[in-house]
Amino acid sequence: MSPVLAEHRFENEGVLALVQGDLTEARLDAIVNAANSRLQHGGGLAGAIARRGGPSIQQESDAWVRQNGPARYDRPAVTGAGQLACRYVIHAVGPVWGEGDEDRKLSLAVRASLETAASMELTSLGLPAISTGIFGFPKVRAAPIILEAIAEFFTAHPATGLKRVDLVLLDEPTLQVFQEAFARRFPDSTLPPGPSPGRLARERGEG
Repeated sequence: MSPVLAEHRFENEGVLALVQGDLTEARLDAIVNAANSRLQHGGGLAGAIARRGGPSIQQESDAWVRQNGPARYDRPAVTGAGQLACRYVIHAVGPVWGEGDEDRKLSLAVRASLETAASMELTSLGLPAISTGIFGFPKVRAAPIILEAIAEFFTAHPATGLKRVDLVLLDEPTLQVFQEAFARRFPDSTLPPGPSPGRLARERGEG
């Protein structure tokens, strides 16, 4: 089971959790893929999802684009999850750093992913740090935007059936940035006691 590093509970009992782990292994209703608009899942998280989920994810993605046109910041695509542990993959298009208006586009991508999950009557969703990988969005800048977009969703949809959102991150530098941003945005969040994941990994000889 992936360790939960912090949790915040909203007024409607929705929970946002910061989780250290591999998003492709998350046992949730759906996970969000950080995709490009043509849904060509070649590298980064998208490539990992396509490899581990099997060929059906790329096949369904191609069919989605043929039917609907390119995905957009405010209109993610949805496919099945193939061999992954989740049920669906929501393919969110995040901004490439340097293209302009990146902050607004990132917020849109996060909100649209959550709204899509809610419209599908899903109860749990796993999110990555959208756009902070090969798209080059600075992590320190992206973290508060992503957290605020999630908070805005729960505020705007108090009766939503989406009750759990896990922000699932794997590498220590990204985790550290998001832990600090999480503590600033949600000062009442719960933090489990004990050493940091990075220290535990070093003690086990993993890093």
